[in-house]
Amino acid sequence: MKKVRLGGMALANGVLVHGPTSWACAVRTPEGELKVVSARKRLLAPRIQQPFLRGPLRLAEAFAFIPELRRRLPEARLPFERPAVLASAIVSAVTVGALRRSDRMGSYRLGELARELLAGTVSLTPALLALRRGELAAYHGAEHVSIGSYEHGERRSKEHERCGSHLIGPLLAASALGNVLVARVPRSARGPAWIAGSIGAVGAAVEVFGWMTRHPGHPLAKALARPGHELQHRIATAEPSAAQLEVAEAALAACLELEDDGDRAAT
Repeated sequence: MKKVRLGGMALANGVLVHGPTSWACAVRTPEGELKVVSARKRLLAPRIQQPFLRGPLRLAEAFAFIPELRRRLPEARLPFERPAVLASAIVSAVTVGALRRSDRMGSYRLGELARELLAGTVSLTPALLALRRGELAAYHGAEHVSIGSYEHGERRSKEHERCGSHLIGPLLAASALGNVLVARVPRSARGPAWIAGSIGAVGAAVEVFGWMTRHPGHPLAKALARPGHELQHRIATAEPSAAQLEVAEAALAACLELEDDGDRAAT
């Protein structure tokens, strides 16, 4: 039986799994009840295969059904809803703005590219703060174990080779280079240039990521994947409990059921 290519997102109290045409989410309520919802996707990015365009569209697709999820499953707790994470986002935004207005850090002069790389690294603080929460990290591990075990037909670890953490290195580099180029554009055109540069950076990072997953044994692919693997191993994931794995498996099963129904209807 052909395996469906899946993606996922860990929540503070559950797991969301999405396939080519469907998504499903399972959460554990404070009372211990397991709740599951699933639906068809309205935006089908896999149909778009143009390089540099398919990446941004797939990322947009991964978030397009969040409003519907919140309506159908109000108990779901998204990773960035914590007040501490929102406060960290404000602080990091102010810090990034200050970095981009300055060409020095202490007594050291920063080049444009170095400054943008540092700003991009600082901007990751809210995400890292969110991921360090125990429940979220454990559900992230449960997401990886359930999807990885389905894909490989055997029990897998809490790290996954297609986790979005592997995008961080390529995205930081592409965004930094793009911002350096945008700074050279006349001020009146910087708004559209920044939008184009941001989309281009995401597209470039996703294309690099795709190459990494197709050539996992290549030395460069291994080098690019190492930071993401270490981030997963040390910060972003934790070993899930049996109850958390049950939640992830429920989301996986609900998503696969809709994908199978769609395949049967197509034939």
